[in-house]
Amino acid sequence: MILDNLENASAYFECVPQFEQFMKFFNENDLLNMPACKLRLAGDELIVNIVDFAGKAEQNCRMEAHKEYIDIQIPMNADETMGWKSAADCREVTTEYNEQKDVEFYGDKATAMLNVQAGQFAVFFPEDAHQPGIAEGKSYRKIIVKIKDTRN
Repeated sequence: MILDNLENASAYFECVPQFEQFMKFFNENDLLNMPACKLRLAGDELIVNIVDFAGKAEQNCRMEAHKEYIDIQIPMNADETMGWKSAADCREVTTEYNEQKDVEFYGDKATAMLNVQAGQFAVFFPEDAHQPGIAEGKSYRKIIVKIKDTRN
């Protein structure tokens, strides 16, 4: 798991595949004002979801993990809290792994809570279960980047 400011993104280009390509796109486009959409920047290797998001109360946000993709979460114009727990420690599977959607959901509670501010990003690797969207009463723009995990 990585949490940092967007201006430091280049420090992670070596350990997060396709992150450099995403940041080039990010820096060349106004994602805050672009229409919400899903873009494939490199086929199934790099997918960018631009979403207008309605935050939820913590109890309404589910812990999730992915097996094939690295997940980068970027709240654009509001802070968002995200929970974290090692995926290996998650025991309460509430929705079995869906290979097509690359997601499994858990009833486990986060062992750490992160305040991800606008202008920051959080990277969740397949070994990181995460609980995004904790921002009760807030509506905001969020970028969710899916990067095929080619580290192995």
